[in-house]
Amino acid sequence: MTTKVPLEAIKELRNLTCASIAECKKALHESDGDIKKATVLLRKRGLEIAAKKQERAAKEGRIEAYVHLGNKVGVLLEVDSETDFVARNPEFAQFTKDVAMQITALSPTYIKREDVPADVIEQEKDKELFYKTHCLLEQAFVKDPSMTIKDYLGSLVAKFSENIFIRRFIRYKIGEN
Repeated sequence: MTTKVPLEAIKELRNLTCASIAECKKALHESDGDIKKATVLLRKRGLEIAAKKQERAAKEGRIEAYVHLGNKVGVLLEVDSETDFVARNPEFAQFTKDVAMQITALSPTYIKREDVPADVIEQEKDKELFYKTHCLLEQAFVKDPSMTIKDYLGSLVAKFSENIFIRRFIRYKIGEN
């Protein structure tokens, strides 16, 4: 285990993950200074924290509207948080914009795998591929394919220490039902 973590490595990891300085330092210690391993470790911790906070009520949040260039595709999205403090935060606002753009680009049908009806998933030969294609949280993030939307959400939950979740969305495209 490395005894001293370079300040530049902590700064770089913090910029990549938005985790606290203490968490970045701890992750770098545990990964012997390897930034890629530390990033994976922080994402995993973020998902664990998110799982613990899922039961808490989230009655604040933000509605995001995104209309793609050319005005042929648009999305309305609701993302909930526990406090209006988080809902007004610029990073939370950026998350909602990114997710609305993700929905516009990749057209998911469901938010999470648990939302997929049993009769629909039974018909699929490659269930994991179906989830990665049709479930928003399972999709690779369009701006950073090394992480999923679930990872991105988990990093926000870890940063703000409160429950945040995507409640619902609707995608409109000219000519589609």
